[in-house]
Amino acid sequence: MTLSFDGVLFFPVTPFDTTGRVDLDLLAEHVASRLDFAPGGVFPACGTGEFHALSTREIADVVRTTVDTVGGRVPVIAGSGGSLGDALETARAAADAGADGLLLLPPYLVSGTTDGLVAWVEAITAETDLPVVVYHRGTARYTPGAIARLAENPKVVGFKDGTGDIGLAQEIVLAARATGRDLAFFNGLLTAELSQGAYRGIGIPLYSSAAFAMVPEVAALHYRAYESGDEATRMSLLDGFYRPLVALRDETPGFGVSLVKAGLRLRGLPVGSVRPPLVDPTPEQEARLGAILDAGLELAARLGAGDASTAGDASTAAEASAGEASAAEAVAAR
Repeated sequence: MTLSFDGVLFFPVTPFDTTGRVDLDLLAEHVASRLDFAPGGVFPACGTGEFHALSTREIADVVRTTVDTVGGRVPVIAGSGGSLGDALETARAAADAGADGLLLLPPYLVSGTTDGLVAWVEAITAETDLPVVVYHRGTARYTPGAIARLAENPKVVGFKDGTGDIGLAQEIVLAARATGRDLAFFNGLLTAELSQGAYRGIGIPLYSSAAFAMVPEVAALHYRAYESGDEATRMSLLDGFYRPLVALRDETPGFGVSLVKAGLRLRGLPVGSVRPPLVDPTPEQEARLGAILDAGLELAARLGAGDASTAGDASTAAEASAGEASAAEAVAAR
């Protein structure tokens, strides 16, 4: 049992309408509009998709809509996790909806022992035929020994790091390799592009990208530069787009999600607000975000000038954002 990913990992938002209900038609539009940018997999109802704020029924609807929209072009990995009861329900719902696998978000609230965490994963895998990726963050802190034990379970096929502890992540990679299993390892830190160079060095070649949901033109160009070894392009994107984006993101807890939804709204997709306890950016913060997006799209158009499709998409997007601040203003704001 394996999952194979060839491309940047896409974590779509969950759109809400003006009454606060999940807007499945808009979700389908959001997912479909990103497929031509060649994501390696689509992860609905996960962190960027506000898993924490969705009911089991809503998760099932989001996953089913995503599966139908993707149409088998790439793997669809659904969010699951939380309390054991909820994790079992969402795992069953994801399987019924046609998902190809599960991303196990941390257990709810409590932190148990390593043995307890392993037992939690095994209780979920015992009730589903889907392969699972475990998510290392929050209340789910896996040790190298725990990953070595879980690697014996054929349904555990991947590991996502969200802690940023490079030394521990290296030990986990080595422990998994010692078992002979070829697990899928990926970097799940917020705005992972900024740290992916370091993760690649320890044997974690994949990464999730919230930015892909918002500006796939920029995120796809970064991935191509990353894959081809074009460090000049990659560093230009990190400095000119990702670094100012991270500075804005770090101003307010939860902005790893809130800014993505705000960016989509700025670009013409009315995905609604985030659900509490997350908050939307202020008008001033949203204006700065618009300037950062404009600068990133113009930079991507310039750097990707040799790629006609990238340049065209980026130019079109930049024109659509003409009402926002110019790239020069974005640089000045930094």
